Amino acid sequence: MTRPPDRTARNVALLAELFPACVTERRDPDGTPRTAIDLDLLRTELGEHLIEGPRERFHLDWPGKRDALLAANQPVSRALRPDRASSQDFDVTRNLFIEGDNLDALRLLQETYLAKVKVIYIDPPYNTGSDRFVYPDRFRERADDYRARAGLVGNLATDGRFHSNWLSMMYQRLTLARTLLREDGVLLISINDVEQANLRRICDEVFGEANFLTQFVWLNEGNVDQQSAIKGVHEYVLAYARDLTKLGRPAIIDPNIEEESKLFNERIENSITKNGPANPESTITLPKGFPAWFDNGDIAPRDDRYPKIIDPITVRDGTLERPARLRSGWSSRNLLELFIANGCTPIHDAKGRTTTFALTDRGAIYYAKHRPADAGHVVSVLRNMGTTKQNSAMLASWGIEFSYPKPVFLIEFLIRTFTTADDDALVLDFFAGSATTAHAVFRANAADGGHRRFVLVQYPEPFSGPGFDTIADLARERIRRSGEEVRAQKGWSGDTGFRTLRIDAPSITDASRRPEEIRQEELEDHADRALPGRTHEDLLFDVLIRFGVDPAEPITRDQIAGHDVFAAGDLLACLDSRPPYTPELFAEAAKRRPARMVLRDAGFTGDELRINAERLLGPGIDLRVL
Repeated sequence: MTRPPDRTARNVALLAELFPACVTERRDPDGTPRTAIDLDLLRTELGEHLIEGPRERFHLDWPGKRDALLAANQPVSRALRPDRASSQDFDVTRNLFIEGDNLDALRLLQETYLAKVKVIYIDPPYNTGSDRFVYPDRFRERADDYRARAGLVGNLATDGRFHSNWLSMMYQRLTLARTLLREDGVLLISINDVEQANLRRICDEVFGEANFLTQFVWLNEGNVDQQSAIKGVHEYVLAYARDLTKLGRPAIIDPNIEEESKLFNERIENSITKNGPANPESTITLPKGFPAWFDNGDIAPRDDRYPKIIDPITVRDGTLERPARLRSGWSSRNLLELFIANGCTPIHDAKGRTTTFALTDRGAIYYAKHRPADAGHVVSVLRNMGTTKQNSAMLASWGIEFSYPKPVFLIEFLIRTFTTADDDALVLDFFAGSATTAHAVFRANAADGGHRRFVLVQYPEPFSGPGFDTIADLARERIRRSGEEVRAQKGWSGDTGFRTLRIDAPSITDASRRPEEIRQEELEDHADRALPGRTHEDLLFDVLIRFGVDPAEPITRDQIAGHDVFAAGDLLACLDSRPPYTPELFAEAAKRRPARMVLRDAGFTGDELRINAERLLGPGIDLRVL
């Protein structure tokens, strides 16, 4: 069984589909034929749209950029191993917590979550000089060598190398992350002034400038230090769509409105009553000369000023006696006229918005504008989202000390803006930190009854504070505590578990060997490709990733013909090679009709059963042997 195809192979396949005439074949050093692209023919196909050589172009470049892209396209060389002891509700949860380098995680998830993630939110290192830059794939070279090559001098924290390392780290991860987003997916990145401009440039390159949504400004503090001449009290959240034409409307509107307010409930009201404006800040000014309210009386037709009254208006006991036509001078133009002519029935415009003008029981002319469910708007300045200090205090109450965690209300707002309750959205955060994103997913689901789930990735960076060895340990405790809190406060009974998977060496060795690399006496040793000490469950997760099966799928374990068998999604795996396989195993497995079945080569004691295995399973079942 081969490994999943790497990104380079996928890109070659896409080019082959677009430009079949450019497809050719080459041979690897061992003589294996491989599909390749004829670059000369591709140049001909692209014609004048191709830029080569030293010609001027608009793009962002830095030392190490090419190496970063090559590193992102490297084939998968790692695997995910389950860790039940560090998980919660391992067998039933649909949430994942992956411990390890996020670059490896993004590579591993390429097949499994290709075009399946709705929202990616990340809070990467800000590259301020104080960030812990722990990623082992960072691009480094001696400072003197860099300066000699790049022609730069100056302080290390301000020269180009300082930015280049960070850009390379982000570029390869964003390149991989883009392929995971659904067509209507969104990328959200927290950042500050240090790298904001550079980050926008690389996002424009990876996602396309046309897919830029907005640059949210998040007000992160409530007061300003008066001892400083200028103090920044804001950060940014960059937002990019995978495909802006497929995004649709945001789900909720102004984040600065309390939930019980009329604005939050998508209703904007303006009224003038006998006792004065009910809401002075949002009152629509009536044209001069038009009575705002009356209980009884008549208004004669007029044509000298707005609103022009075409038919007499007669009101008895605060009720319009008969329909009347007006030509309105209101900002809503002819909607008042249409409303009255329509017998005071609400009017819907082409976008589904409802505008109503009515005489209330108090004799007021009342105006209300209602938004349809899919017509929310999102303001670009995010305030009243809490501060990092407030969230640090919340974590401290749980016995967790962590500096500068993002406010859970900020992440919850972003998640609820770009997902809906009826969409089982997948939320990915591959810079998990203290796991604020998991907490926000719980809160969002509790608020609207949704079934969102998360995949978090956190490097096991040593933690200097009390109580935890690594930040990954701290994050898992945060998930447990936040799940308990949301259940208690919201009365919610949804999924607050998580399945911990650790990035490690593959449990199944690579079977590809040239004949001259294996001696006759070693053939027996290569019969079983499982590494010593790996459990059947270790092998299972290696299989899931290789087949592109969601590692968050519920897993059931059963016995068939004396063998332990795992079922996950449409896959059935018998990874127990003792006792040897029998025809009964295949007959019973065939009754379950899996799409795929995986077996161990070591379980076959002879060639006959191996040859007849597919026939015993029957048509429609893809059999693979490790």
